[in-house]
Amino acid sequence: MASAGLLYVGAILFINGLMLLGWIPGKSAAILNLFVGALQVIVPVVLLTQAEGEPAATFAAAGLFLFGFTYLYVGILQLAGISPEGLGWFSLFVAVVAVVIGVLSFGNIGDPLFGSIWLAWSVLWFMFFLLMGLGKESIAAMTGWFAIFCGWLTCAIPALLLLSGAFVSTGATAAVGGTVFAASFGVALYLGRPENPVGVRRDVRAAVSKEAMS
Repeated sequence: MASAGLLYVGAILFINGLMLLGWIPGKSAAILNLFVGALQVIVPVVLLTQAEGEPAATFAAAGLFLFGFTYLYVGILQLAGISPEGLGWFSLFVAVVAVVIGVLSFGNIGDPLFGSIWLAWSVLWFMFFLLMGLGKESIAAMTGWFAIFCGWLTCAIPALLLLSGAFVSTGATAAVGGTVFAASFGVALYLGRPENPVGVRRDVRAAVSKEAMS
């Protein structure tokens, strides 16, 4: 169930990344944010009821709520036209917690690949904080590109591997994953430079950060 939910997290990061690039209006993406946000709240509730106090299952379910509340928040903001500062500061909270979960995944949980994935998510959510909480609109396109990359590399592909039984979490795969995530971050920074607006709709570039968050 959690693996299927991760697949849809990838979808919403892809959609929200396109929203930050100006290709999808905020209200158009809001509905999917609400659907996925609700899914990411319902799924961990079900997992918690089945966990029976088992620490690893409880730990995994707790992390999913961070995504669920983020996407519900995004959907409501886009539909209601509310300013995003509150979501930005919530994103800082998520970024810090994601670092802790990532570190624990390397050690206590024994899932190093997801440790790398959680650290990548921490970077993405910190970018959301800079964009929405501090109003750094100059990184809107960079954030959009990195959200798109994270949607595929940290969510959709791992989810498909988990669903097919081909997911392998070792120190080696974590190192490969970390390298790929770092490279995608570098590419996002390059593509999102103001002087290199690749894939960004110029007519809406100035309004991108006001249209989308994720």
